Amino acid sequence: MAMLQMSTNKAAGSGGGDGQLAETAVKSSHKEESYAGMVVRRFKKHKLAVAGLVIMTLLSLGAIMAPWIVPHDPYQVTEAFEAEPSAEHLLGTDQVGRDVLSRLIYAARVSLMVGLGSVLISVTIGTVLGLVSGYFGGLVDMAVMRVTDIFMSFPQLMLILVVVSVVGPSLTNVILILGFLGWTGAARLVRGSVLSIKQMDYVKAGVALGLGTPRILFKHILPNALAPILVNATFGIAGAIVSEASLSFLGLGVQPPTASWGNMLTDAQSLTVLTSQPWLWLPPGIMIVVSVLSVNFIGDGLRDAMDPKSLK
Repeated sequence: MAMLQMSTNKAAGSGGGDGQLAETAVKSSHKEESYAGMVVRRFKKHKLAVAGLVIMTLLSLGAIMAPWIVPHDPYQVTEAFEAEPSAEHLLGTDQVGRDVLSRLIYAARVSLMVGLGSVLISVTIGTVLGLVSGYFGGLVDMAVMRVTDIFMSFPQLMLILVVVSVVGPSLTNVILILGFLGWTGAARLVRGSVLSIKQMDYVKAGVALGLGTPRILFKHILPNALAPILVNATFGIAGAIVSEASLSFLGLGVQPPTASWGNMLTDAQSLTVLTSQPWLWLPPGIMIVVSVLSVNFIGDGLRDAMDPKSLK
């Protein structure tokens, strides 16, 4: 009888242990972190990336709300020519009496539009060409990559200058030119990802089931190649901001009176302005540096957060 009671207690203890294990497994499954949550957690650890995201958010809000927050009309010409910073004009005025702070805020609109618009075009073209090239291979791959090599063989800034001088300088033309000439990096990156992803079992299973090529490319392969595309896009935004500023500084970008950080720097070509009127060139120069660094930091944070080799 005693032995029977002991065996019963052991069975009950074993059942309790199995129940505890099952309960622990359920709790751990509830605590299992999603991929998006893991990326956010890793991104938060990158302090510079978080700071860059905050700065770019503030710049974007300022650009969107520019008509309501600027202290003066950025295109209004006053009699206060080249006035020093004061209570009325916090960053002074330019050569024709326009408020520098107001123009600086409006110029953020141009830089963000160029950065986002051109990258959207270039990433779209590069992603499609990279998907097609990597998936089909053979002659298609060779043709796409040779065209890519041809585009990459030219100095990009020189090619942009030539095209802009032909079609004419304007905000729309700058966005289109930077977009249509900046897809090569994205194409090569996506092609490399597709070459490895298409060897996965789930892709081969989709082909065996008779799924259409567009469905395999855009529903099964593209989501798994999205991480490097996003990282490349952030760095592309920084490059587009610098390219627009360079073109506007040379007079081939956004044309006055439209405010741009680049054409605001045009006035700094004079030695007198450089030495005695820093309020005309320091603010736009600082904004270019801060925005480019912020976007680059965001790209670094995304790259580290989306790295599959990272375990923490």
